Amino acid sequence: MPRSTGSIDQYAEKIYAGVLGKIIGVYMGRPVEGWPYSDIQTRFDEITYYVHADLGLPLIVADDDISGTFGFFRSIEDNNYASDVSARNIGDTWLNYIIENKTILWWGGLGRSTEHTAYLRLKAGIPAPRSGSAALNGRTLSEQIGAQIFIDGFAMMHPGDPDRAAALVREAASVSHDGLAVEAAAFLGAMEALAFDVTAVEDLIDGCRRYITSPFLHKVIDDVLSICTRESDWRSVRSWLDERYGYDTFAGPCHIVPNHAMVLASLLLGKCDFQRSLMIATSAGWDTDCNAGSVGCLNGIRLGLDAITAQVDFRAPVADRLLVVTANGGSCVSDAVQQTRSIVRAAAKVRGENARTGGARFAFEYRGSTQGFGPCPYLVPPYPDVSVVNLNDDEGHCGLVLECRAIGPGIPGAVSTPVFIDPSDRGDNFSTLASPTLYPGQLVQLRARVPGAANPTLRLYVLHQAVNGEIQPCFSPPFALRSEIETLTWRIPEVGPNPLIRFGVQVESASRFDGRVIVEEIDWSGAPERFEQAGVLMSSIWDTRPVPLSAWVSSAQNFEADFRYTYSVSHPVGSGLATIGTRDWADYAIQSTLIFNLHRSAGLVVRSVGHRRYYAATFSDGSTVTLIKRTNADSVTLADTAYTYEMDLPYTVMLECVGPRLRLVVNGDRLLEAIDESQPYTCGGAGFVVEEGTLLADGFLVQAR
Repeated sequence: MPRSTGSIDQYAEKIYAGVLGKIIGVYMGRPVEGWPYSDIQTRFDEITYYVHADLGLPLIVADDDISGTFGFFRSIEDNNYASDVSARNIGDTWLNYIIENKTILWWGGLGRSTEHTAYLRLKAGIPAPRSGSAALNGRTLSEQIGAQIFIDGFAMMHPGDPDRAAALVREAASVSHDGLAVEAAAFLGAMEALAFDVTAVEDLIDGCRRYITSPFLHKVIDDVLSICTRESDWRSVRSWLDERYGYDTFAGPCHIVPNHAMVLASLLLGKCDFQRSLMIATSAGWDTDCNAGSVGCLNGIRLGLDAITAQVDFRAPVADRLLVVTANGGSCVSDAVQQTRSIVRAAAKVRGENARTGGARFAFEYRGSTQGFGPCPYLVPPYPDVSVVNLNDDEGHCGLVLECRAIGPGIPGAVSTPVFIDPSDRGDNFSTLASPTLYPGQLVQLRARVPGAANPTLRLYVLHQAVNGEIQPCFSPPFALRSEIETLTWRIPEVGPNPLIRFGVQVESASRFDGRVIVEEIDWSGAPERFEQAGVLMSSIWDTRPVPLSAWVSSAQNFEADFRYTYSVSHPVGSGLATIGTRDWADYAIQSTLIFNLHRSAGLVVRSVGHRRYYAATFSDGSTVTLIKRTNADSVTLADTAYTYEMDLPYTVMLECVGPRLRLVVNGDRLLEAIDESQPYTCGGAGFVVEEGTLLADGFLVQAR
């Protein structure tokens, strides 16, 4: 099939619509995931909108469909946008970003959860695609639903090119699945790629059946097409499919066939109605968040951005927000714009194009995008009224518009966005590990203006959880606004040991202000000028995880506070890490006082992107210090030296990374330096590593270089 001639910039908005459709569908289906069909019908009849509030649940929570989709897609960037990224490469990405029993997957057990089983194969050294093969894991396990729920990013990076989309999706799906599951995933991925140019569902199905080799799957598709032609009532279609392809027909907890059939039926019966298609996929039961996510993504692509709000406003409650829970904690709190940029960059790279993506963290470049900003839930009660709209919607320029009403003396208005897991958003369906995206010591830049003659002022602010548990603000000085664009800067001050949870903008005025404030972009990057956690954080033997430690992401089996020291990091087999920070951190130094207990090796980590890609300074055997570069299963020694150290004594250790150069200082003595001349890591978080033992650490200081 010939590749579309459209440029990536022409497709970018549809990629954004696909990302939005994916997360909206997941949020629609997640609250009733696992419910029997009869219970859904009894409680809701038809689910036409979000029902989380009816069940006392938050809307924006961790979900495997979202974390897996956008977490595993990082294999493209991590392999330098190579055109031949393989199942083996993507399997390495699994191992780098998954924390066992904590992130992304349903940890249902060997032989029960397909993805858990594949992870254990990978961990044992069995590479993909054998890790997901039926020959190793059995046909039943390898043909469950998971193959098609993680593939949307891989498909959308090949807009208008179903050949390449189907091929890449097969590689990604075969990490954990085989047989019908991989066939269905490749078919759906091809449909998503073709949907950038083709709208009719029947044409998409017809154009992509060439990517299916299984006669049985062809029959399933024929049957879905036939019943959806004869019947317009979705319940009748669902009943007909259940009799022939329901869960009772197939072994395993969540087989691909009934769910794939329901995805196709939802698309066919919903026609060009975004809401109706999601309603069917969610109300029909089976794997509701997976199916609605697949339907939402494909419909976002083929119908475009406006279809998402054509019947009801699915976008406003979501406000682009999503969580990608992986070992790279600083990338957890994210939004649809940032994930779209990643896909657009990858799509452009593999085509040899230069795509336009927003340079600032918050550039609001897509129509209607708000990147999590909305009326602040913690500041200023409902009056006065401040709402947010996108500047593209009426002026065709990037930016966020704060629509203000009745702001005046002593009555400000505020909008904010999460920079960490908001306490109100914590759910218990999947564990949520994250590091903040913003830290004390970082410099925030904001470009803003106010149309007309009014001259309100802005205060930037952050919210943090105080020691007593209350959410408290910290404000910048006031900045005067003018009709010309102003660049405002504010370095976030020290606010205490607990993580920042929100960043916001407060509008103030000495006289009544009814009007607009336009924020063109907001940005921060680089490591903090100075960020420190220190002090004894454990108050009792039952308080091993105080709030400051929640900012860390740990693959070490035990990461806790200590009565005497700030951190205790322990891991029984292999290496365990505890890291903090983001991919924005480039040139910096970290320092901590290390106390070595029983261990094979232990030390400090810098530029960690995941927990198998980092630099480290490790102490081992009481006699050696080494600078290493870890890349997946490989560890390369960059420099080492003999150094005698003792158990239970404190050592002040500083590890610095500037450009390709690493420098290690212990107790004031420069011990090691190295230059990485082979594709050096340029950025990433920092923390601790321990192999088979325990490391105690007192304090942790980060300083930009």
